[in-house]
Amino acid sequence: MTSLQLAGFSASLLIGVSLGLIGGGGSILTLPVLVYLLGINPVISTAYSLFIVGVTSLVGSVNFMRKKLVDYKAGIIFAIPSFTAVFLTRKYIVPAIPDVLFTLGDLTVTKNIGIMVFFALVMLAASYSMLRDSRNGADTEDEEPRFNYPLIGLEGAVVGVLTGIVGAGGGFLIIPALVVLARLPMRMAVGTSLLIIAAKSLIGFVGDVANLHIDWAFLLEFTALSVVGIFVGMYLSRYVASARLKKAFGWFVLIMGVYIISRELFFSPDLRNKSH
Repeated sequence: MTSLQLAGFSASLLIGVSLGLIGGGGSILTLPVLVYLLGINPVISTAYSLFIVGVTSLVGSVNFMRKKLVDYKAGIIFAIPSFTAVFLTRKYIVPAIPDVLFTLGDLTVTKNIGIMVFFALVMLAASYSMLRDSRNGADTEDEEPRFNYPLIGLEGAVVGVLTGIVGAGGGFLIIPALVVLARLPMRMAVGTSLLIIAAKSLIGFVGDVANLHIDWAFLLEFTALSVVGIFVGMYLSRYVASARLKKAFGWFVLIMGVYIISRELFFSPDLRNKSH
């Protein structure tokens, strides 16, 4: 095993730790780990990311369900359009994206570059969500949930398309939506988010099984380490202030997003120069 592969498998623990600590962020780590550390094609990596994050989130959500910290009504309202969008995106839209997106002068921009740059933009949006002062959930502990059905459904569909294209679970979008639009307490929003991410990601992965060759031995091994990580994360969450951790993670995500955009647009071997 090379040092990069060792680093990649070690990072799988961090994916689970992130989900256990803050209820999101796992997919933000998964795709760069698979692509840059383990050298897996971006399209296949998005599929693997769906499975890894889906299974890990499902395991984590069981703990929240036992503590009655999952709001099933809010989850269903959000999930139905999200499930539909992610399945259709993985089944039909991603396979239909051309291998060459466009040419700009002498340069040819490929599908792989497009996916990674789009993912990096998602990372920048995630970092903004994590770094801003989010006190919206602080005063909702004793409030009865109120549902803005159209907005919850619309955001569910948007997150579903996002998940389908880049393999991101979308916890950084789901949690604020549940807090603001459904007035859920923060801990319940995290538990509900994990369950939504799990179901949505695994449904999206089903759309890939017929289109891609899956290395099950690798995928199950990587996922098992991530599952171990979520138990570590849930244990550490008792001792680590989640707000402080979320801001630190936000800065990390911001740096990673800028790095990916720079790498893909200036140093990627897929950015082909037609004159050579």
